[in-house]
Amino acid sequence: MNILILGSGGREHALAWAIRQNPKCDRLIVARGNAGIAAIARCASLAIEDGSAVVAFCEEHAIDLVVIGPEAPLAAGVADSLRTAGIAVFGPSRAAAMLESSKAFTKEICDACGAPTAAWARFTDAPSARAHVRASGAPIVIKADGLAGGKGVTVAMSETEALQAVDAAFGGAFGAAGAEVVIEAFMTGEEASFFVLCDGTTCLPIGTAQDHKRVGEGDTGPNTGGMGAYSPAPVLTPAVQAQVMERIVEPTIAEMSRRGTPFQGVLYVGLMIENAEARLVEYNVRFGDPECQVLMMRLGAQVLDLIQACAEGRLHEVGVTWADDHALTVELAATGYPGDYVKGTVIRGLEELPETATQMMFHAGTTEASGQTLATGGRVLAATGRGATLAEARDRAYALVDAVDWPQGFCRRDIGWRALRSEA
Repeated sequence: MNILILGSGGREHALAWAIRQNPKCDRLIVARGNAGIAAIARCASLAIEDGSAVVAFCEEHAIDLVVIGPEAPLAAGVADSLRTAGIAVFGPSRAAAMLESSKAFTKEICDACGAPTAAWARFTDAPSARAHVRASGAPIVIKADGLAGGKGVTVAMSETEALQAVDAAFGGAFGAAGAEVVIEAFMTGEEASFFVLCDGTTCLPIGTAQDHKRVGEGDTGPNTGGMGAYSPAPVLTPAVQAQVMERIVEPTIAEMSRRGTPFQGVLYVGLMIENAEARLVEYNVRFGDPECQVLMMRLGAQVLDLIQACAEGRLHEVGVTWADDHALTVELAATGYPGDYVKGTVIRGLEELPETATQMMFHAGTTEASGQTLATGGRVLAATGRGATLAEARDRAYALVDAVDWPQGFCRRDIGWRALRSEA
């Protein structure tokens, strides 16, 4: 079959790597792709948020299945355009994608179906939001309601920080995404991510992970898109996973169907877990990045079968085959990230790296120019290892890191520290 993946980051490279291994995949095109993806698939220039352009491309190239990687095309309704054209697509409709594109919408769904989450309030002006912060105190969580590239959430540990976050949102720091603000009660516990495929009716759990959002070691410094991740997440025991399905995921999917907006795609369930009780932090409607890298490393070629079954509404026919293994990924970022950083620096040593079932360097912000690989983004590479233990996976990931010659890059050296401490 001919497959098109939309996106250009580490998530899309990981998806392409796993899908390419399945013999069902005859031709693989990624739009727009990156330097790493170009080694295993054709990269195409395409306006991925333009549904009409994507449909026309699919018809011209006889595409059988489209896999939508990032959230922006989903929020723009690209999946709707494809379904209307009769093209199989992995990703929710614009209406269902509101589980990510609107924090307030998700909270309303939780209230309607009884899913446990933090107390919340919505605001459309700064004075009211500031008054709420002063009345509630800190710590408190400030969220831009819309999509803000992973930068619209502030976990404020002081009232001053919270007020600054409110002012930033209403002051235009996140564009239209900050026109409304959701303020939540602070939740304590351990964060983890749970991934579930849904075809509108059937829900199929496909894995767990934990990421490291802070830029600095010891989970310090500002939040980022993610500096590394590992799978599985020990805190998400089988009992907790069953609880999450019963109390959070299944009620949410039922409520979405009741509203006439069934969810079809992958549901990224961000959780806070304390005393073996889980509460919802947020939903995303696509694979996380860097969580996708560790999930794809563990799932491999079967991912295409799962995605295809999800897109065709027959998840009840398939299951997930798990090895008793672990995966860990380390993000290499440009110096200065998540603030200002220099683009266009040369990365050397990539061509000598192994590309196996236990070691893979996934590209995110890279391009090829004059025979050299250049860094074009904040998060640039994801060194990923797989092993029988998490320590073995960590060692394989950092071996890749150490083999790269990129003086302008940096990474955290403590990815997986919490789970590794309990594994020791």
